[in-house]
Amino acid sequence: MRLSIERADFADPELGVFLQAHLDELAPTAPAESRHALDLSGLRAPGVRLWVARTGGELVGTGALAEVGPAHEEIKSMRTDPRRRGQGIAARVLDHLIEDARRRGIRRISLETGSMDFFVPARTLYARAGFVACPPFGAYVDDPNSAFMTRELT
Repeated sequence: MRLSIERADFADPELGVFLQAHLDELAPTAPAESRHALDLSGLRAPGVRLWVARTGGELVGTGALAEVGPAHEEIKSMRTDPRRRGQGIAARVLDHLIEDARRRGIRRISLETGSMDFFVPARTLYARAGFVACPPFGAYVDDPNSAFMTRELT
């Protein structure tokens, strides 16, 4: 599969639909106070870099990096179109995020994801990429609905 990964065009209406589907899919997984996915306006904020993955012109994945602190960023909005899961798209987007952060001198990438069974594939993906469990970071607090992971970049 030929996959292109490029910075998001926020004027693309397909992007808004794709990201809303992400929020809708996550809504039943945890109470509102335990859901930390960014909406379109949050992804437009300064310090956030959003990419889209496309194959054959079709939007099939997203991933973002958001500033946490000096040389520390957080993965946000990792999503693969449910019809395309299991094809390696998320792994390719994750590799792209890691390489972008490394090129810019970021030394640590962290993430928050759900602790429920729904998120086992995500946690497995991150673990395979070298992420390990960690305490809450940034503005996060302990939450039984959240799993926190981090990776040092060299």
